[in-house]
Amino acid sequence: MVTSAAGSTQHGDDAGGRRLEVDDVIVVQTRRVRTAISGTVVGNFMEWFDFGIYGYLAVTMTAVFTAGLDEGVGLLVVLFGFAISFLVRPLGGLVLGPLGDRIGRQKVLFLTMAMMAIATALIGLLPSSAQIGAWAIVPLYLLKMVQGFSTGGEYAGATTYVSEFSPDRSRGFWSSWLDVGSYVGFAAGASVVAATTAITQSVSGPDAMVEYGWRIPFLIAIPLGAVAIYFRLRIPETPAYEQAQGAEEEHQRDADDPLARHGILGIFRYHWRPILIGIALVAATNTAGYALTSYMPTYLEETVGLDSIAAAIVTVPVLLVMSACLPLIGRLSDRIGRRPVYGIAVVSTLVLMIPAFAIMQMGQLWAVVVALCMVAIPVGFYVAISASALPALFPTASRFGAMAIAYNLAVSLFGGTTPLFSEALIQATGNTFMPAFYIMFFALLGGIALLTMPESAKRPLVGSVPTVETRQEAEELVEGQDDNPYLDTASMPLLGAGASRGDAS
Repeated sequence: MVTSAAGSTQHGDDAGGRRLEVDDVIVVQTRRVRTAISGTVVGNFMEWFDFGIYGYLAVTMTAVFTAGLDEGVGLLVVLFGFAISFLVRPLGGLVLGPLGDRIGRQKVLFLTMAMMAIATALIGLLPSSAQIGAWAIVPLYLLKMVQGFSTGGEYAGATTYVSEFSPDRSRGFWSSWLDVGSYVGFAAGASVVAATTAITQSVSGPDAMVEYGWRIPFLIAIPLGAVAIYFRLRIPETPAYEQAQGAEEEHQRDADDPLARHGILGIFRYHWRPILIGIALVAATNTAGYALTSYMPTYLEETVGLDSIAAAIVTVPVLLVMSACLPLIGRLSDRIGRRPVYGIAVVSTLVLMIPAFAIMQMGQLWAVVVALCMVAIPVGFYVAISASALPALFPTASRFGAMAIAYNLAVSLFGGTTPLFSEALIQATGNTFMPAFYIMFFALLGGIALLTMPESAKRPLVGSVPTVETRQEAEELVEGQDDNPYLDTASMPLLGAGASRGDAS
């Protein structure tokens, strides 16, 4: 059961020095947290399953959709399909983010999941260039754009959802499970591609994947999408959102209040500083993350010289081990703070990236595994706290919209384009270390942004009352509020005197 109080929009002195009371505190039982987060994780699994199969099939899809072009040019054309889905993401964020602040997180998350599943399945039905010529790339790009639009609301909404549903003391731990789903989904995509390649080639010969085998991983999205949509229908709305909505309806906030719900222009006006911090940290996270996942199969096959099956499967154990570590890192961030964990990610990126690519280029399987583990270390520290640290930069009333803008601008410009830019830089310079330099540059920018990022661990989200797991914890929190450095009632939608309290579930 989720217990919350209907809040007013008064803050600080305007609320008459109002103190936090037990019934102001949101109590979310652990089983409800598990239900809500599992329903969100399954959607992220589906999103990254698609990214996985597209990344691992990039070389194969070059032969399918760009037959007749030079192989290097064709590969860039296919990788541009990956990049174009990210270039559309800001549009999806601009539309779906504010919509999620207006109609609710759960409704938008259901919509994004349905769009993603349908578009992924349709890719598996597309005609090849052998059938319709150069036009084959056009419907592929269009469906990647649909995916990009839906994903513009997916991750921003999912991180907003899990951060709002998580108790303050353990938000890092619970939110980290979202990216466990992401990377397990990517590993599942890689495994499906590797298994499909092995089976179809043993049955139909070496050209089987180009002839028909590439379609199978995309069509698997049909049953997976159905399961994901079912889970999305079962998740409840977040109590923090419902409380903020109740406050908006009861008491009209001043239009100049930064804690009020704002549209796109208002979000940029009041939250441009945290948006810039978010963009820098997301760029640092995703250049490393997409290099490890989406670009690595292409790099291993084209530059290092591994065969397609080895290139697809070698990252799977690394991703699974890294995924298993994410909740541990999330728990660490609950204890020492988000900023120190981000600092570990930045420093390890600068220290490990060049040696990792040097070891990788030895070409032996053991060396590739060691190198991938080295790349995975900073990625793990980055992504483990993304879902807890980034949404905490913004107030509840505008969190979905602001998060969508910051995240999608960074991912579209810098993260999703990592495979395209990395391959283009290698082809332009002949330097096989260019992906490492690219990743390190954005780590430096992230480190600079980290200097101005406020700490959010152990604290209620801005614009929300505290969230705890038990009534006893709520009573202890209220009793010790005068000595608690993590509480700031000025940003909380507290009840006015004599207001009624209710339950939300």
